[in-house]
Amino acid sequence: MAFEYELPDVGEGVAEGEIVAWHVAPGDRVSEDEVLADVETDKAIVDLPSPVAGTIKQLHAEEGEVVEVGTVVVTIDVDGDTPEDEEVEDAVAAEPDAAAADAATSEPAVDGTDADGETTDADGETTDADGETPVASGRVFAPPNVRRLARELGVDITAVDGSGPSGRITEADVRSAAESGTGESEAGEEEKRKSALSKRSDSGDSERKSAVSKRSDSDGPKSAVTKRSDSQESGAASAADSTDREQTVAAPATRKLAEKHGVDLDEVPTDKTRDGEAFVEPEDIEAYVETREAVEATEAETAAKSEARPVRTEPYKGIRRTIGNQMQASSSTIPHATHHDTAVASQLVQSREKLKERAAEQGISLTYMPFVMKAIVAGLKQHPILNTELDEDDEEIRYKEYYNIGIAVATDAGLMVPVVEDVDEKGLLELASEINELIERARNREISREEMQGGTFTVTNFGAIGGEFATPIINHPETAILGIGELEQRPVVEGSGTDADVVARHTLPLSLSIDHRVIDGAEAAEFTNTVIEYLEEPSLLLLE
Repeated sequence: MAFEYELPDVGEGVAEGEIVAWHVAPGDRVSEDEVLADVETDKAIVDLPSPVAGTIKQLHAEEGEVVEVGTVVVTIDVDGDTPEDEEVEDAVAAEPDAAAADAATSEPAVDGTDADGETTDADGETTDADGETPVASGRVFAPPNVRRLARELGVDITAVDGSGPSGRITEADVRSAAESGTGESEAGEEEKRKSALSKRSDSGDSERKSAVSKRSDSDGPKSAVTKRSDSQESGAASAADSTDREQTVAAPATRKLAEKHGVDLDEVPTDKTRDGEAFVEPEDIEAYVETREAVEATEAETAAKSEARPVRTEPYKGIRRTIGNQMQASSSTIPHATHHDTAVASQLVQSREKLKERAAEQGISLTYMPFVMKAIVAGLKQHPILNTELDEDDEEIRYKEYYNIGIAVATDAGLMVPVVEDVDEKGLLELASEINELIERARNREISREEMQGGTFTVTNFGAIGGEFATPIINHPETAILGIGELEQRPVVEGSGTDADVVARHTLPLSLSIDHRVIDGAEAAEFTNTVIEYLEEPSLLLLE
């Protein structure tokens, strides 16, 4: 039996993916859960595992092609029975450790059709003849064994509240629901959910709709090569000057000259009329031809220069397109204002030097980022308006009483923002270890979407590349972002009056961008002052 495998929803809200690389070819034998391809979504590259064991019959997408969720990407000749759709979706959505899997809920595949045109699945449930089942509202996160247990106990899994990570439903949740009677399915009342993976007949090929549309190049720009007189303003002159006229008066010799040069008389501009019609003379044609040839020569010269200058192109897609859309939405929606200041970080440098060797003994590389993040949290606690988001629909400001700090990381694929959760509850070394791990996995494209969500405030360290100040773009829907410049020695004035002296000190430039709809300039300055206070006196972090 041929199984047509559609690109599933490999992550929350993902509508399309790019086939980065195929690991199989037609004729290859594959086992269940064997990786078929690498698929790039808008945030990461994920594996596309085979839901069945069998032989690859046909690949329906080329490497580099962007395909929509639900598009058939590969046909497999299956060994034995085809899998249940829910198990297919769970296998695809699973993370490498399998414990963090998020899969769209679906019911088993159709097994047969009765005399009334209704199809019956393995559990005796029915769907209508076209094989489609009603779609359940929302998403259910549960592994196949938990779904199977729910069916055995007669529990509607969509009504069960999950107690696992990210709301994941466990066996204990299902058993508890069965004992309490919650989620029991009444005959004929259980809604069937449509699977993101459907079996199709291999007698015909479906057309795939590409997520990237091609535009016709046939309609090029028109060159307006008209020569008009500014002296005529009458209605008759305007009619004579129009290149859209339907009739033009000209002598036979003039018409012969036009034919020689391949000129349409109705397109030759003129300010002369005869009997109310536009009148063209030989000099008008000569002027028109001269202008046309000049324009064509200029266009040819421009084209030759363009061809002589090498240009390399690459598709605007994947993570780069997602970053661009996010930045455009943020900058066009949020009125940005940026506050700049500088911390004298001499004691910060000394403190890190003292602790760096201790951290190295535990196999941890201690950077300045954990100190900066702890200082940010201290500032957010004193100025909670910066740890907010604006709900434009409900017209309310949401104050978040937890501190998840995103770190902007430059990767070969573009900017990623992994999130460190509950920064206020972690020590410097614990933060350093987690930050290093997240950054490394982001640069290796091994980080999951879930690890880049849920941030309340973002910090970006452009100083690692060089530079002092910038205007960071806020990571919407957050309301603030702090940019860190290069930490280096700069001249600093110490003392006052006649005792003032200019000395070299380590300084750390700070650039704070705020959503001016929510945060005022004074609040931005006060927050920055608090952060500077903790950076200039790192021992204060011990009190946090």
